[in-house]
Amino acid sequence: MLKHRGFPGRLSGTDFQFVIRHANKEGATRIVRRERHADRKRVDRMADLGFMQALWDHFGAEPFARGNLDAGRLSWLFGREVVPAEDPFDPESYDAMLKIDVRRARISFPEVFELGDEVPHDPDEPFDDWPV
Repeated sequence: MLKHRGFPGRLSGTDFQFVIRHANKEGATRIVRRERHADRKRVDRMADLGFMQALWDHFGAEPFARGNLDAGRLSWLFGREVVPAEDPFDPESYDAMLKIDVRRARISFPEVFELGDEVPHDPDEPFDDWPV
């Protein structure tokens, strides 16, 4: 399993995990598309934003291996802002190649592209205009 050195381990000040430490002995957890509903908590939306910021900062528009990126966190973006970069795609492989769909990511997370490194992560800060 490729470990993405320098990638943040979690969203600062929270328990939202971005990477895993060790490969699962039974194989990689399957990446699935999770639906993001309008009533999601603000902190969950912040975790999505922080993870997208980390992906953009670390990989940009280039394809990247899943490696030690957390399957649960990837699943919140998979099929929309993060898409397969290979065909066929194996959602249960640590070697699976992914990429950011920049057009969709800009629509869903304009803050990532406008703020650069200054992503808000204060849980008390209002995020009323966040996309769902």
